[in-house]
Amino acid sequence: MEANLTNSAPIRIMTADDQPVVRAGLVWMLEQAPDMAVVAQASNGREAFDLAMTHRPDVILMDLRMPVLSGVDTIKLIRKHWPEARIIILTIFEGNDDCIRGKQAGAVGYLLKDAPQEELWGAIRAVHQGLEHISPKIAAKLVSNEETGELTAREKEVLRLVIAGKSNQQIAEELNISVATVKLHTGTAYRKLGISGENKRLQAANKIRHLNLFDQHEVFQNPHSAITN
Repeated sequence: MEANLTNSAPIRIMTADDQPVVRAGLVWMLEQAPDMAVVAQASNGREAFDLAMTHRPDVILMDLRMPVLSGVDTIKLIRKHWPEARIIILTIFEGNDDCIRGKQAGAVGYLLKDAPQEELWGAIRAVHQGLEHISPKIAAKLVSNEETGELTAREKEVLRLVIAGKSNQQIAEELNISVATVKLHTGTAYRKLGISGENKRLQAANKIRHLNLFDQHEVFQNPHSAITN
């Protein structure tokens, strides 16, 4: 496996954190991976934007709490000028609000700063392949904060495919997200709709029809089939 990694072009990474010790630690961990290379380091949000535009790294590791321009505002600015940017938020997770705003701004990965080296590498590889990665601890917080309110566009996408009889793996491949993210969106949508117990797929189909959440021309196929992973 390592031979395959070293024979391919390395994943080009940019780090953005205002603490030199944190940046140095990240660079050290990333340099241990045979398929990764750090191409730029930023110490504030404005510098992160400038370096991202200059180097166009494959993956950006972004701290949320930075001077000059916050992490969330930096993500928005980068995504405005470069919509294809793949950004992973690194956080000590002092609260939910910034992570949720980062998600809304366009981040596709969320990691705690004390994540093990293997999890950091795995997240970078997943995001580089076009998937999303959410640390389980952060996912639990995001779910608890988003359990009420209307379904998001992504939750509707996932539910539509669930009701159509797609497996979690098929949904992940179709939407270009991880299976874990599919399960996260499905669980959150079920809680928002008040769905629990057995036959969740059938309950969801009936509730969506009753609430008219989707366009009338959308067809729900095979709601009785079981979800597989």
